Amino acid sequence: MAEPDHRRAQLPAVQHLVVRYAKRGKMRFASHRDVARVFERGVRRAGLPIAYSAGFTPHPKISYAGGAPTGVASEAEYLSLALTSREPAAQVGQRLNAALPDGIDVIDVIDGGPAGGVGPLEASRWQVVLPGVGQADAARAVAGFLALGEAPVERLTDKGVRTLDARAAVVGLDVLEPDPATAEEGCAILRMVVLHTAPAVRPEDVLTALRQRYGLEPSAPPVTTRLEQGSVALLTPENVS
Repeated sequence: MAEPDHRRAQLPAVQHLVVRYAKRGKMRFASHRDVARVFERGVRRAGLPIAYSAGFTPHPKISYAGGAPTGVASEAEYLSLALTSREPAAQVGQRLNAALPDGIDVIDVIDGGPAGGVGPLEASRWQVVLPGVGQADAARAVAGFLALGEAPVERLTDKGVRTLDARAAVVGLDVLEPDPATAEEGCAILRMVVLHTAPAVRPEDVLTALRQRYGLEPSAPPVTTRLEQGSVALLTPENVS
């Protein structure tokens, strides 16, 4: 049985595990804070020996790599768990999945070594489904965008309106060839590799540039999914099947 929280707070971390998880379905609308609460509850329900920070109000040692924006689905979110006793990674994944709500799904758990890092997350590969957009229109817009030297767009943030260069952050952008067996009529699918910049450029900023310059306007809200995070070398189109 797991030790009470007030005793576990005094134990050192002896293992760091990296968890890759997905945000699917309705959970794509959960904020980063909501997801953090979900995992804190899930860790407790799973009975994992989580380490706690020191101080008057100890907190579980769970660290998150930059999360996908609210409203965006993801197959490649990452967090690190610090545990006070060693646990088999596969069993941790199974226990977490049993304790987490539908839509938050653990895909993989690996040993993160002494530091518990998740490796270089320099960029993300995204898929964006554009309802009501034809393949030819999408291809023309993408070709025009890639030919630009810069593509400044404005986005409202909690610090006010900021201007971002959407073009500078994009290292890969193309239109997927439709699969006749599964393709929806009048629905274009973009794949893009976007650098992790500060301030962050998001797929929505790229779509804003495509709309403003080339009139690429979906008939319904786009469906955006993060497929993968990693190094630029791994995610550039030449290395993506």
